[in-house]
Amino acid sequence: MRLIRTLIVLVLLVVLLVVLFTVYALATTPRSGKITYGVSFNTLYAHELGLSWKDTYTAILDDLKVRHLRLAAHWPMVEPTRDTWNWNELDTQVAMAQERDADVILAVGRRLPRWPECHVPDWASSLSWEEQKNALRKYIREVVTRYRDRKAVVSWQVENEPFLTVYAKQECGDLDAAFLDEEIALVHTLDPTRPVLVTDSGNLGIWYGAYQRGDMFGTSVYVYLWNEATGPFRTFLPPETYIVKRSLMQLLFGKKDSILIELSIEPWLNKPVEEADLTTQFSRMSIGSFDEILTYAAKTRLTPQYLWGAEWWYWLKQEKGHPEYWERAKKLYTISTQ
Repeated sequence: MRLIRTLIVLVLLVVLLVVLFTVYALATTPRSGKITYGVSFNTLYAHELGLSWKDTYTAILDDLKVRHLRLAAHWPMVEPTRDTWNWNELDTQVAMAQERDADVILAVGRRLPRWPECHVPDWASSLSWEEQKNALRKYIREVVTRYRDRKAVVSWQVENEPFLTVYAKQECGDLDAAFLDEEIALVHTLDPTRPVLVTDSGNLGIWYGAYQRGDMFGTSVYVYLWNEATGPFRTFLPPETYIVKRSLMQLLFGKKDSILIELSIEPWLNKPVEEADLTTQFSRMSIGSFDEILTYAAKTRLTPQYLWGAEWWYWLKQEKGHPEYWERAKKLYTISTQ
């Protein structure tokens, strides 16, 4: 009985400490006054939706008037054939951003945004991991060297949520942390003038590995999710969870810029978007959810916040006769730039 009582007391003390730390974190984290909003744009996703990436991107810049962008230098897009480089999309996107005084976070690496998470060109898929690493080193050198003198590029993201090893394991395999460190060091060597962003999942990540490695830290926020066991569901995490996690990381590793790099406002589906009927899509992400998610994200006190789903909003507007998501976003970006 004495042992049981001791265990109960210890559990209560731990709970009390967690509560006290939460109160401390909430009390000492300043509220984000005006939130800055951006967009995470993905060329490959625009193609998947049957859209012209250029029309979509132009509309994001000129109709929504987005001025903060995350772009991805997907390896298969940049090096479709070994030692043959395709810069058409990225050159145009960076130049268009620069013409409008927009800033760009440029993501490099094998694991970059959008399914299947790890993007490997066909020619490299049969290589051993050691051979792939050599090819990745060359690809990173080419990308960073090409864009390090572009004014629009303000930071580099190295890999995407690399510590989220429970997700897409079949596509990505196990994390090679030593190689991740090498990638970060390589980018720093090639461009010592810009910070490196390392990201982790907001819903599933513990942030420990990612936060300590980057000059900046980025996280994702998914309010509405899906998995095979439960189907669609809403997160059970309160937004204050992000404040507590960030405060803990700051205590361990010091303060650094922490941003919301991926705020999902599109449906999480278990099939390609074009194969899902609109009723299912809207049940997973209603127009009413747009404001709900923004309210949730504001309570995390993270800024800037890069919204995820602009390609879907544009597809709904252009192809499906549903402009309401696009128009709601238009209001958001108009207000955020005033």
